[in-house]
Amino acid sequence: MKTTLCFLIAGFTFFGAGTAPQSDAIKKAEWLIGTWENKTSKGIMYETWRKINDREYLGKSYILKDKDTIVFETIQLIQDHNTLFYIPTVKDQNNNKPVHFIAKTVTETQLVFENKQHDFPQIIMYTKKSQDALTAEISGTKNGQLRKQTFPMKRIK
Repeated sequence: MKTTLCFLIAGFTFFGAGTAPQSDAIKKAEWLIGTWENKTSKGIMYETWRKINDREYLGKSYILKDKDTIVFETIQLIQDHNTLFYIPTVKDQNNNKPVHFIAKTVTETQLVFENKQHDFPQIIMYTKKSQDALTAEISGTKNGQLRKQTFPMKRIK
């Protein structure tokens, strides 16, 4: 009887593992959803995020200059099991192929993604300042020098 009980418990543990609840890291990033704006000398930069489903958000960065819209990046935020990925595809870079960054920090106020093999940036960070303000930052080494670009953004939708 004890042997049968042990096999039943082991079987439930083994087969139930595939249905165990997965990490909800992507839910901690819900504050990104919306449209964000950063006014620059090159024009107004926007980043728009929308929820596709419980495991994927889709982002798009673009600049409005005069009456032209210049899309320069699409981004997927994807949760695959317990790992959150930030996957940008930048126009005219990396042969227009996506680059994968893995989440290193995921909280209700900060998201940090890293890819040490990427030329630049190696780190992408979003920090929630308030309900309607965030700072996006890219950093890493480029041509042997440490670089960082910061983009303060305000929610407009």
